[in-house]
Amino acid sequence: ELFLNLALLSSTYLNEPCPKFFEMLLDIFSLAVILLLEYLGFILALNESVQGKTLNVECTQSPIIANIVQMLNEFDEWITQIPPTEQPQRFGNKSFRVWHEKLQQNGIMELQKVLPEKLHRAVPEIVQYLYESFGNPTRIDYGTGHEMAFLMFLCCMFKIGAFTQDDKVAVVVKIFNRYLELVRRLQLTYRMEPAGSHGVWSLDDYQFVPFIWGSAQLIGIGHSRIEPRHFVEPDIVQAFSKQYMFLGCIEFISKVKIGPFAEHSNQLWNVSAVSSWVKVNSGLIKMYRAEVLAKFPVIQHVFFGSLLSIKPASIPPVKKQYRDQSLQPPPT
Repeated sequence: ELFLNLALLSSTYLNEPCPKFFEMLLDIFSLAVILLLEYLGFILALNESVQGKTLNVECTQSPIIANIVQMLNEFDEWITQIPPTEQPQRFGNKSFRVWHEKLQQNGIMELQKVLPEKLHRAVPEIVQYLYESFGNPTRIDYGTGHEMAFLMFLCCMFKIGAFTQDDKVAVVVKIFNRYLELVRRLQLTYRMEPAGSHGVWSLDDYQFVPFIWGSAQLIGIGHSRIEPRHFVEPDIVQAFSKQYMFLGCIEFISKVKIGPFAEHSNQLWNVSAVSSWVKVNSGLIKMYRAEVLAKFPVIQHVFFGSLLSIKPASIPPVKKQYRDQSLQPPPT
């Protein structure tokens, strides 16, 4: 099999009478954690690359960057072609299933258009992450696990050599920002449920990483009007939401939720009391590790293949040389 899903693997063990079940399940979970350390290294590498940079910063980008943005534009156009149907249910419009079916029918072809022919052999593997990146067509929901799938798709693009080290900034400010715009439109158009949200105690119903990279953008900018305590002020959000991903997230939340910010987004309200963006950024990374990467309900749906492998490996320290290594293509 090209892919191994953690949930399927654990359920296989559930069907086998074995007194060492929990030891075996722990081994599986430990292998997944090793993979996720590599994934975290990818997050940290791009986090470092966008510090102090706006969304409209001039940056180096390979032709594949523009190709992927164009692919996301096409996915966005499908939403226009597949409007929501009238139905009695308030949430979970069934037209999303039609949209997602079109994604599965066209995903391989779209990736082949994006990538040079020499990389087409990687398409059957990396397209699986793309299929998982926009929500679940059965439940019609979206959450941090789907966001993670898209980030793993981007990580795989580095590993096969489609992106270079010079593309790191563009991957965040061009591709990931366009992805955010797309999934927000999906969420609103098809009334998608939040997957695994903790409600008012969540950082956000749908996303997490844009807060990490968005807070990194605000590190060291020297702008006295955009300190952490200012992001709850509507005029600041309106003025800078197109330049900084973090403020773009706040703007979106303010549009889709009603009532006082401190009530509907209590966790973010607490973040506004932190003294600096450096501390906000480091705190969000710790929170992501604890609330997303360490949660079995999230990582049970992660796919493991040859690029993001579940093979046993030594655990290197998460420091700069490791973070850079996570972006390198495998030796040929």
